[in-house]
Amino acid sequence: MNKEQLIKQFLAKPYALDMGANKLAKWWDVDPQLIKEARRIVRQAMKGSPNKEKKEDRLPKILLFDIETSPLEAYVYQKSVWRSNINDDQVISEWFMLSWSARFLNSDITLSDVSKPKEVLNEDDNRICRSLWKLLDEADMVITHNGFHFDIPNISTRFLVNELNPPSSYSTIDTLQVAKKQFGFTHNSLNGLAKTLGFEPKMKTDFQLWKDCKNGDPKALEYMEQYNRYDVELLELVYLKLRPWILGHPNVGLYLENDQPVCPVCGSSHLKWNGKYVYTSVSKFKALVCEDCNYARIRTRTNEFPKEKRKQLVTTIYR
Repeated sequence: MNKEQLIKQFLAKPYALDMGANKLAKWWDVDPQLIKEARRIVRQAMKGSPNKEKKEDRLPKILLFDIETSPLEAYVYQKSVWRSNINDDQVISEWFMLSWSARFLNSDITLSDVSKPKEVLNEDDNRICRSLWKLLDEADMVITHNGFHFDIPNISTRFLVNELNPPSSYSTIDTLQVAKKQFGFTHNSLNGLAKTLGFEPKMKTDFQLWKDCKNGDPKALEYMEQYNRYDVELLELVYLKLRPWILGHPNVGLYLENDQPVCPVCGSSHLKWNGKYVYTSVSKFKALVCEDCNYARIRTRTNEFPKEKRKQLVTTIYR
């Protein structure tokens, strides 16, 4: 058993993280040192990448993840092919999760898990659902591409089917929604964004890969995991590129509880006044820019409008 296989073992059996290295080495017939290295990698990945500044030890756990699911099988009438009008009694076998991949923001480690051939043939995704549930339960924020309409409702479905409770609550960012609402890209798919933004596009696939995976082909499942892993690594690149533009980004500063102002997007304390002000109908605030992530939609919360002039200030009526 190599290091990557040991990492998967710890993900599938998180309770083993607290067990002795020598005992696990006997169980799994590997060197104890390899056990320690794999355990260290998993623990580090689960808590995010450590940073130099003390304040960043308390940064929220921001998890990027992506899943791949099997196609379902159904009897379809000729006239129903284009309309996809399929009743529940026409379904032969339901869809299930084939694989998942995830990484904590700024971590050097990509985690993943894929169904084994026997599990696929039994349409059993219980094991990989549990390993993904563990990460989501620890996350404070989750980043996906098309997660609102695909990944999140689908994993919730599989968690429910596998009798798992809902994971702890987390904030969500969907880069597909950001791309649609704030930009005018020709294609909003992850692959389309990657090409436009100058990143290496997704690995090549076709529907044959999903058919082979559904049939339990080990090589196809291995390739699916690699494909899934690169999707998450690409998602992180796209997210970081879009981040300075994201409106309504969850406020990281709420998790830090610092004594000094920090960037609400990346948590950095390297903020500077750009010489401008943000105006509301009755207040005036200094506009700030983060020198680390370039986020410029930041303002102070102290009203800069002179107190002695506030009584003379009038405003319009909104109905």
